[in-house]
Amino acid sequence: MSDWLQSVVQWLHGIGIHPTTDAAVAVGSAVGQAGAAVGGAVAPVVAKMDMPSLLALAAALGWASGFRLYAVVFLVGAMGYVGWIPLPEGLKLLTHPAVLAASGFMLLVEFFADKIPWVDSVWDTVNSVIRILGGALLAAGVFGADSGTMGLVAGLLGGSLAATSFATKATTRAAINTSPEPFSNWLASFFEDGLAVAVVWLATQYPVTFGVVLAVMLLVSVLLLVVLYKFLRAVVRKMRAFFASGAVAPAQSEAACR
Repeated sequence: MSDWLQSVVQWLHGIGIHPTTDAAVAVGSAVGQAGAAVGGAVAPVVAKMDMPSLLALAAALGWASGFRLYAVVFLVGAMGYVGWIPLPEGLKLLTHPAVLAASGFMLLVEFFADKIPWVDSVWDTVNSVIRILGGALLAAGVFGADSGTMGLVAGLLGGSLAATSFATKATTRAAINTSPEPFSNWLASFFEDGLAVAVVWLATQYPVTFGVVLAVMLLVSVLLLVVLYKFLRAVVRKMRAFFASGAVAPAQSEAACR
């Protein structure tokens, strides 16, 4: 910067303008302040990608992928594309226009499919493998470009979190679908839409707070899985008893006729 300033001063001397030393210092000071202002504006964004932030991002991608994979891919890619968050090298592929278009299309398909009772459970079954695998790959991408070991650890963490959230979602939806009215299904689906956005935002803005929230969500997931598993087993037993009694009744009527 000083060489550039010296060249400007020499050029001014050549055309007959002789700035004083104080003026040159003032110009240099102004340039330095401008640079400091730009650096101060960029620094908070870059500083967010420290180790706690990266761990929180990996965990959030894994957890949210278990119930809204396509929304997570589109949301993170779009935020990185417009410069709202600095993405690690392993996730910059998400900002490619083709990836944004594909994930955006699948997001719309999932948004409507998830609002229809029983169709949502079929959709969950079809996407079970890709959600868990996607969560593992996204979490691994946070560190994979810089450290293979950390990428593997993050992938295992992300896959486990995705499997947990997927199991909770699928079990909850199966229990909700036992009710004939569709409103509870719609409310659950909209809640999951908002939760995916909230998880990603909280992890990128307040990683430590997200860690606490994630621990609470894991505890709630375990409790829901235990309670709903018992509930679904009871429902299955009642359905088996109902169909068994229905099959016995015609057989007894036929025997009486004979």
